[in-house]
Parts: sequence; structure tokens; C-alpha cells
Amino acid sequence: MGVNLSGLVEPRNVELSELRGRTVAVDAYNTIYQFLSIIRQPDGTPLKDSRGRVTSHLSGLLYRTANLIEAGVEPTYVFDGRPHALKYDTIEGRKARREKAEREWEEAVEEGDLEKAFSKAQQTSRMTSDVLASSKGLLRALGVPTVDAPGDGEAQGAYMCSRGDVWAAASQDYDSLLFGAPTLVRNVTVTGRRKVPGKNVYRDVGIEVIDSAESLAALGITREQLVDVCILMGTDFNPGIPGIGPKKGLKLIKEHGSLERALERMGSEIEEAEEVRDIFLHGEYCDGYDLRPGCVDRDAVLGIMTDHDFSPDRVSSALERMESSRKAEAARRRQKSLDCWF
Repeated sequence: MGVNLSGLVEPRNVELSELRGRTVAVDAYNTIYQFLSIIRQPDGTPLKDSRGRVTSHLSGLLYRTANLIEAGVEPTYVFDGRPHALKYDTIEGRKARREKAEREWEEAVEEGDLEKAFSKAQQTSRMTSDVLASSKGLLRALGVPTVDAPGDGEAQGAYMCSRGDVWAAASQDYDSLLFGAPTLVRNVTVTGRRKVPGKNVYRDVGIEVIDSAESLAALGITREQLVDVCILMGTDFNPGIPGIGPKKGLKLIKEHGSLERALERMGSEIEEAEEVRDIFLHGEYCDGYDLRPGCVDRDAVLGIMTDHDFSPDRVSSALERMESSRKAEAARRRQKSLDCWF
């Protein structure tokens, strides 16, 4: 889930069309979990093919990626590597919540409460080896670059953004800011009307752009101090101090200057604080990645999708949109380059 900085950070709302010509490093696991969570049957059952294989992620990856490319946005999907040892407690906690939600989903289905069933089912998504392999296979067949991070995918995406290799890191979570991404874009792969979890309320989800430097300046703190705020709140790598949220954490760090001084004044301790700080400020990254989009392998894409019972006509239509949009974007860039000479 990452840290929740929605109470502190003010995003800029944009239309997808405003991102034309941009490149983004997409947090693949985060995005695939979103597709697995949202793309479901009315009773919460994920989309499946005739052999019982989950296909929600394939639907999301194909059609949303096609939408991005049609809008002139080129994505690179960054996949998580080995989780840090400090993240194991978070992973185990997620597993326990998922198992509890699965039991509650089954009960809701038996009771005929489809609204509750759908809500509980959204919490049961899991990244299986088949989901992971089919996701990577589809993206590569689409000619979309993928990067395997040595550790956290958000850390790798933030690193690529800080080097200027991509315009922004794309994720639902705010952790990209802690990892040093100059620009974070949220909701780029999931937009439209979405139901608020646990409530019979819907809200419009739009694309948000967050400039790290502007946000830090508005808060009056450094990136290092923002990391300290989040360690106080609790991150995927450490439990926080009970009762401390974003605003109280910010107040404490601004008053005392650092995590150590704030903890000392509170009479509290976070044993792994220095290690967590190091994860965010000096995380694991890899170089040598190739972010150039490749050609669409139509036969491979059609083979993957039709093998999972998708309509070949719909798949072909998405591929045609991608290919024609890439040609149009390339022509636009060539014309822009020529215009510079006059």
C-alpha cells in the first residue's frame, strides 16, 4: 500500500491528452494488482478463460496500454525484484488480510450480497507465477519495454526518472517521492468512475501529477525530512508510532528537525529507522535497461490473447490503434524537429 500522503501533497489534475510525448516508468506490480482488483464479475469473481485461468490483468494491460500509446504516452513497466527483508512483515500482513477477505467473500456470495462480495473480492488479488509470466509475455509482444528491478520497482522507476530517462514515475502509491522521483503521476493506468471501498459511493478518478520539488517547498522540508515523517507514520518497512498521521508527523519533524530528535522528545524508539531511511535514500537500482519501444508482434499478441479466449477482432482493433498512433506520433516528432530549422 505504501505511505498515504494525500493529506500533505497537493497534486495537479491533468487530462491524458496533456501528457502527449511523455514517457513514464509504470510500477508494474501496483498496476497489475489494480487490474486484478477492478476488472471482475458482479459477484467479485475475476475474469477467467474456459480453462479457469485469470485474465483480468491481460485485459487491463492490453487495452489500457493501447489507450496510453494512442494518447502519445510511451510506458515502460518496471517489475519488482526481491523484497527487502524488512518488508516481510508487511507481506505477511497482506497475506493474512487476503485470506480473511477470501473467507468473507465466500460468505457474502452464499448470502447473495453481491455488493459486499465484490468489495471483499477486490481485496483477494494475488500475483501468481502465471499472472506474472503472462503479463511480461504480453508486454514484450506489444513492444513495450520492461525492466526487472533488483528490489522495489518504485525505487527503480524513481531512479530512472531522476536520471531523466523517463519523464515521470507512474504509481498509485506516494513512495516514489520518498525514493527520489522528481515527478510522480498517479491514476495514469486507472481512470474513470470508481466505487469507494466499503461505501455505496462513486467518485471520479483522474490523472494527478505531483512535482516533488514544488511539494517539498510547499511543506517547507527536505526529501530526507519527508522520509522521516513517513517513518514516524509507518511504511511498508516499519511500523510507525501509534496515533501519528501525516499532519502530526510533519509537525513533529518541522519542530525538531529530524526523526531522532522527535523520537527523543517523545520518549519513543524505532529500531529499524536508520535502515528504513537508507532503503528510501539509497535503494537498489540497476542500469543498462533499454527503454526504446519495439515493434508489435501481432501474431504473438493474438496468440496470447486468443489462447485466453479474447476476441481476435477486439485485440486486432487495439493493435491497429497502437500502431497507427505510434506512426502518427513519430511523424509529429519529425515535423517538430524540421520546424526547428526554420
